[in-house]
Amino acid sequence: MKTIIIYNGPIYTLDPKQPLVRALAIRGERIIAVGNEGPVRAAAGSQAELIDLQGRAVVPGLTDAHVHIVLHGLARQQVRLTGCADYAAALDHIATAAQRLPAGAWLRGNGWDHTLWGGHWPTRTDLDRVCPDRPAMLSRKDGHSLWVNSRALELAGITAATPDPAGGQIQRDDQGEPTGILLETAMELVRAVVPPPTRAERIAALRLAIDEALSYGLTALHVPPATNPTDGPDTLIDLQTLYHTGDLTIRVLAHLAGAHLDHAIALGLRSGLGDDWLRIGGLKLFADGSLGSESAHMLLPYEGRDHTGIAVIPPVEMQEIVTRANAHGISVVVHAIGDAANRSVLDAIAAARATAAPLTLPNRIEHCQILDPHDIPRFAELKVIASMQPIHCTADMVMAERLWGKRCVTSYAWHSLRAAGATLAFGSDAPVETMDPWAGIHAAVTRQTTDGAPDGGWYPEQQLTLTEALEAYCVGPTIAGADAERRGRLIPGMLADLAVLNGDPFQMPVTHLHTLHAELTMVGGKIVFNRTSR
Repeated sequence: MKTIIIYNGPIYTLDPKQPLVRALAIRGERIIAVGNEGPVRAAAGSQAELIDLQGRAVVPGLTDAHVHIVLHGLARQQVRLTGCADYAAALDHIATAAQRLPAGAWLRGNGWDHTLWGGHWPTRTDLDRVCPDRPAMLSRKDGHSLWVNSRALELAGITAATPDPAGGQIQRDDQGEPTGILLETAMELVRAVVPPPTRAERIAALRLAIDEALSYGLTALHVPPATNPTDGPDTLIDLQTLYHTGDLTIRVLAHLAGAHLDHAIALGLRSGLGDDWLRIGGLKLFADGSLGSESAHMLLPYEGRDHTGIAVIPPVEMQEIVTRANAHGISVVVHAIGDAANRSVLDAIAAARATAAPLTLPNRIEHCQILDPHDIPRFAELKVIASMQPIHCTADMVMAERLWGKRCVTSYAWHSLRAAGATLAFGSDAPVETMDPWAGIHAAVTRQTTDGAPDGGWYPEQQLTLTEALEAYCVGPTIAGADAERRGRLIPGMLADLAVLNGDPFQMPVTHLHTLHAELTMVGGKIVFNRTSR
């Protein structure tokens, strides 16, 4: 069994009893010793392989607790409008991409953000102008709205007479005609007629995305199904393909799609089934939509609006689903952004406790972007994981101020949740935002964009310390995945999942945290990414 000694650099263990050491020994998959170099060498023996850090820092392997990993890989190969602040430039980019496609192929894209275009929604007529001869479908950056052209609407059979589906909306003009914007479940009307990617294309996208994840020092992923109901089973098949060929180089907790609860119960599946590489997570549900699409469900109307968003799953139905899932040993993983949506989920989890079976994995809420102050302590009281994505804060804070106003004081409330005893599990929501966890850590610690805005941070009372942010990327996700005794800290007996960084996060200015990346990433004692060999 191979033994490795890593030495000559700061090793941040996240162990409160011994937070900083200078050497670490690994035998097989596990850490066998940490401490000063002499005792560690003695514990490892004279035949150990040596890795000289040359002053570089080591941290435990990070986990992205919310990433659509296959969709992220596929999105990298589509028309990308992320950050495009000029509507005309976006249309020009689409036109150029359309010209390169073979005849009849769908144009697919993602990443657009109409709030960068003065808040005006794009239209099918503009899309028709640059893409007239083929169907086109472009997902908003949050994945909760689609922008489609007339050809796509035609193929989907969407007309002025088409009713809004439950939990969704077809945006219409003053004459009642579809504008080309579909929200929430209405997106499925078009997705149903889009040729899906082949299995080979999905596997290639997954490999590409995993390689990117390892380059940041990520060693584990929690993968929820997206709004597309086929994404859950397709992604699980993709992951199993890599698992069975021995090519899955990152640990994965794969959640189930809400539409498949009956199948899971019939098969006797329980959350937590699997091993250290691939396990079944919870049941992914959608309580509401998103901030940018104005479909996040709010207790009070949006600022300057007369609506409160969309309850994709109404509270009564939410309680029924959560109760049924928990009674069969299946945890829930619920997308909730608005304060009304979060309250609905917390109420449902509270109501489900009376009949819940023992749960291997805790229930969790994904995003938790704005909370009523009354609901913040309920996360700890109900043992609900707050699965959040810090990069959403800095990406959306201007829009949040415009749409939520003074309520933003309890938006992205990391410090308040942690102080109340909640477990934070941080992620990226890629491809909605970058998968880079160091961008998220920068956002969590500074609550600023990378160019330093706003001065002092946005609602700085919700900032975290660097140690707290790292714990939310390393330890919190292992609590959410019920494997905190095996991963998350660099302690003897734990799995040797770690990252060697290009800088020392505890010695650099916090404003530079987003510049970090992994030079070497190790999962289970095996080097799975080495930048010098690329």
